[in-house]
Amino acid sequence: MARKKNVLPSYLLHSQSGQARTRIDGRDYLLGPFGSQESRIRYAGLVSKAAGGLQIDPLTNSFRGSLPRNESEADLGISVSELILAFTKHAAAHYVKNGQPTSEQHCIRSAVRPLRELYGLTPAKDFGPLALKAVRIKLVEGGMARTGVNGSIGRIRRLFRFGVENELLPVEVLQRLQAVAPLLAGRTEAHDNAPRHAVDQDQIDTVRPLVRPLVRDLIDVQLLTGARSGELLMLTTGMIDRTGAVWRADLVDHKCVHHGQRRVIFFGPQTQLILTKYLSADPDIPLFDIIRTAYCRAITRACEKAGIERWTPHWLRHTFCTRIREQHGIEAAQALAGHTTSEMTDHYSNRMDKLASKTAAAVG
Repeated sequence: MARKKNVLPSYLLHSQSGQARTRIDGRDYLLGPFGSQESRIRYAGLVSKAAGGLQIDPLTNSFRGSLPRNESEADLGISVSELILAFTKHAAAHYVKNGQPTSEQHCIRSAVRPLRELYGLTPAKDFGPLALKAVRIKLVEGGMARTGVNGSIGRIRRLFRFGVENELLPVEVLQRLQAVAPLLAGRTEAHDNAPRHAVDQDQIDTVRPLVRPLVRDLIDVQLLTGARSGELLMLTTGMIDRTGAVWRADLVDHKCVHHGQRRVIFFGPQTQLILTKYLSADPDIPLFDIIRTAYCRAITRACEKAGIERWTPHWLRHTFCTRIREQHGIEAAQALAGHTTSEMTDHYSNRMDKLASKTAAAVG
């Protein structure tokens, strides 16, 4: 299969002159000394126009974002790279939970990488919608899914919002970037990942004999509680209130704690039998001696070994919500899953699909 052609022009060396060059629509443009700030800024300006489908005047070679002819003409202000540096320092302190960096820090680094490569030396105040669309094309070319691309573009907007908030940039910069609409399903070359859904019981029964007892018990606990794998793996003996007929764990730290929401996991009789095997005299030792990535990897490897569709621990949450909604109603599923709205519970349930199928079979 032929390699897909890149949409954006590349930054290249013109060996005869030692200048940087780029080719757009079959025409080469010289940008200045290779590797220089001047050439990088001119390249970024051409990339913006190419991403927006705009024509470049081959005679003047003019475009937004070129350097001023002398330093007295304009104050370039903070560069995109300097803005990225300031924002990542802020993110390193802000996106922390229990003294550990959250996954959002990694997401931010992934989002700003093509931004720095294309526009690092560009004055941040000159970064506009066409430049943002060029970064988006780079993300798509890198194989990122559509929703991931939209999320990364949102993080880049957040970076420029940080610049406005701290008076590093005029508000007009952010207003321009907000004009870029998100990628829509079916209207972009970016692919969409298959949606998560409830795992069929036969798929679960196929995996259970292929994993060790600890993983098997975690699968069963998730099916009985609807808890996220991360919530179960942080549990300690001291966190579980065993005074009532139904045990409970009030989580101090969870996914939505920064939104002021509370999260309680309830453990019925069947779950209690499993947890009893892991209770410890030390109230602070985690019940389950496994990390989340290893738990997920154990299941996906078992799926591959069995030759079935891969599923992950979070899919068990969909299975739980679907079962509880069918048996006890949406309010019960919402309460046990810890959702604040019924719409979120709908997202985790395929009840409507089953109802539609049943109705179609009846009406012909």
